[in-house]
Amino acid sequence: MSRKKTLLIVWHSRTGAARQMADAARQGAEDVATELQAHDQIDIIVKRARDADADDLLGADGYVFCAPENLASLSGEMKEFFDRNYYAVLEQLNGRPYVLLISAGSDGSMAAKQAARICTGWRLSEAAPTLIVNMQAQTAEEIWAPKQITEQHRADCHEKGGTVAALLLL
Repeated sequence: MSRKKTLLIVWHSRTGAARQMADAARQGAEDVATELQAHDQIDIIVKRARDADADDLLGADGYVFCAPENLASLSGEMKEFFDRNYYAVLEQLNGRPYVLLISAGSDGSMAAKQAARICTGWRLSEAAPTLIVNMQAQTAEEIWAPKQITEQHRADCHEKGGTVAALLLL
């Protein structure tokens, strides 16, 4: 029997969208494990960015990174997660699959590019294209308001989490 795999989902959210995306990815991973009758072969760990550390990264076989874009870059808490752990795991994660989920008010491409460059530096393998969920928030009031992702966005995040889990289990 092969070694049990670990999927680490690291998230940060200010208004709820990115957290919902992480939850949907987790559910997708769990559903794939159920479909493959492999619940006993995978641990799915969900951690807020401020609570995740190098040991979590080193102990995982695949990743979902989920964060909002703030002012055309990753949210501060998610960026700090990457900064705090980057060199501690450098050259130790090579080839492991990952996916990025970005919530954005209108664009998201700069945060996605920033996170992808970090993952490239870690030599991670992109399991699926980055998903950017555009919340269409343009005013200060809309930006700070609690968010609800759509059922389609939830399904897309579910699929991304399931993709990484399938790669780990197959």
